[in-house]
Amino acid sequence: MKKNISFALALMTLAACQQAPMQSQEASVNKFSDANIQKIYTLQDERNTAELLPYLHNPKSTYRKEAALAFASVQDTLAVPDLLGMLSDTSVAVRKAAAYALGQTGSKSAEAGIINYIPQEEKPAVQAELFEALGKVATTKGVTFLSTYNAPNPVALAGQAWGIYRAGLRQQYTPQSVEQAIKLIAADKPYEARLAAAHFLARTPKLDLTPYKQQLLTSATSDATPEVRMAVTQALAKIKAPDKASFLSNIAQSDPDYRVRLSAIRSMSGLEFSQIQTAILAALQDKNINTAVATAEFLQANPTGVDPKVLLDVMPQMQDARVRGNLLWVIMKNAPPQSKPFLNTRFKQQYQQARTPYQKAFLLKGLAGKLDNYKYVADEVFTTEHPIIATTGMEALITMRQQPDFPKSLENYFAEIFKKGINSSDVALVGMAAAAIREPKLNLRSQYRDFSFLTQAQQKLQLPRDMETNIELQKTIDFLNGKQQSVTPETPFTHPIDWELVKAIPVGQQVLLKTTKGTIVMQLFVEDAPGTVANFVELTKQDFFDNLYFHRVVPNFVAQGGDKRGDGWGSSDYSIRSEFAPLHYREGFVGMASAGKDTESNQWFITHSPTPHLDGRYTIFAKVIDGMDVVHQLEVGDQILDIDLK
Repeated sequence: MKKNISFALALMTLAACQQAPMQSQEASVNKFSDANIQKIYTLQDERNTAELLPYLHNPKSTYRKEAALAFASVQDTLAVPDLLGMLSDTSVAVRKAAAYALGQTGSKSAEAGIINYIPQEEKPAVQAELFEALGKVATTKGVTFLSTYNAPNPVALAGQAWGIYRAGLRQQYTPQSVEQAIKLIAADKPYEARLAAAHFLARTPKLDLTPYKQQLLTSATSDATPEVRMAVTQALAKIKAPDKASFLSNIAQSDPDYRVRLSAIRSMSGLEFSQIQTAILAALQDKNINTAVATAEFLQANPTGVDPKVLLDVMPQMQDARVRGNLLWVIMKNAPPQSKPFLNTRFKQQYQQARTPYQKAFLLKGLAGKLDNYKYVADEVFTTEHPIIATTGMEALITMRQQPDFPKSLENYFAEIFKKGINSSDVALVGMAAAAIREPKLNLRSQYRDFSFLTQAQQKLQLPRDMETNIELQKTIDFLNGKQQSVTPETPFTHPIDWELVKAIPVGQQVLLKTTKGTIVMQLFVEDAPGTVANFVELTKQDFFDNLYFHRVVPNFVAQGGDKRGDGWGSSDYSIRSEFAPLHYREGFVGMASAGKDTESNQWFITHSPTPHLDGRYTIFAKVIDGMDVVHQLEVGDQILDIDLK
């Protein structure tokens, strides 16, 4: 009750301030005291292109800018001609906003106009925004321009690098853009340019970076910032070299930042276990739990040649259930046949004795390394009372079915397991089973005489709460009916912005997030994501997040919470709109989880490091200003004790 009282007092105080005569500038706690700005954001929330378009030509530059930014979220290509015209606006802020919005539309029709305006633009910040926008819409023509243009200043150079990165994410790259990225990771280039180039090299698919081994190694081992080192280390996976195991092992055991160390482990895919064993064992005992988790997951994804005896010897030192579960999976898969019955009995006892649902879930996943346990795992999936155990068990069954040596004799049984998942009415099991059924490599289409059970399951869903499951079912139904592409179902608009609440939240409002690992302080971005912030504040007021868990932690990516089910499939009875402001995911930024645009509700995540592939796709509504050391220690199963407005 203490939280509700303090929150109510805060709102009463703020409301009293807002009732001052004439609502003076000093009394306004954020920009939404301006009725026109509030109207623009309402139209954005409603996805109302027709009424937004006139604001792009409003006499006041503030409203033109806000309307342009609105189209970054609406993403209607009807606005492209008007937005291109705004690139010659007299206001720098308007031009910058228009450039960002053009990139967000993803429309190739904007490419020529952006290329035309870049040489005319004199302001570095706008130049940078134009370059990055070009990368989001570029064809080969745009990529060639990005790779060869001589950026006139460091800010523009950084934007150019981000443009090359954005194009690479869309698999638009040329030998010239790869060469340019290699040049940009050099130590004498600006940090932003190095970071963008490093992420281009790390995330652009199908690159062979072998010719650039020395440049990459120099950057991975000597760049001043861990953010660049970790991305370049990830790019080292794309090198073919006889000493690859050696230099990756050195990085994994020597870099002072755990995020770089685990990036080196992840880049070892395809190497012989004997070559990397020393580094692997060291990483399993790393002082940061995220490194151990990432290493155990690496072993499960790359089990060939892993000596189970080596893992059995180290298991007593592994206290984390997630690490133990992944190692157990490898042990059960690779152990000699004569050893498996004893090990199976031993680890089933540990599963039964596990104290928490999360511990049990990880051990159940481990038991799935032995194919003969399929019935045991399936029974747990459909009888447990804990969603996280059922969800993890279904994931384990799907992994079993995906194994290259899966026996043909079990195909029918597994097809029935997935059908049972569809018929279970559990949103997670339905969604996961649907995704498995449409996986082309599994060829499950031939296992079912008719597909009516899928449409029947879809009819039982409650929307928009079950939108993620609905999307999975629709994709599977379309796939089984021979459709090449599936149209994502539209999310109903049911939750407009609470403007009275928004206008009571001051710029810079802080939040105390208390966890079992310590306290994290976050600052809310009410002016960038008013609907999202209002939703978060309202849920906080209701004590919605208290005693929930961090149900998903991906090392060197995110720690995610806010789910009542505790397995990532829980949502509210409503959804809110995506709000895409010109912000960038860096270490400690807080974003909304979603199953696609406009499907957000109550789950959120905190980033461990820069994650630029999320920019403009997942709403950013806050950032951590204190307690990042806590964030870097969070594990799946750690609890959110309380959230308070500060």
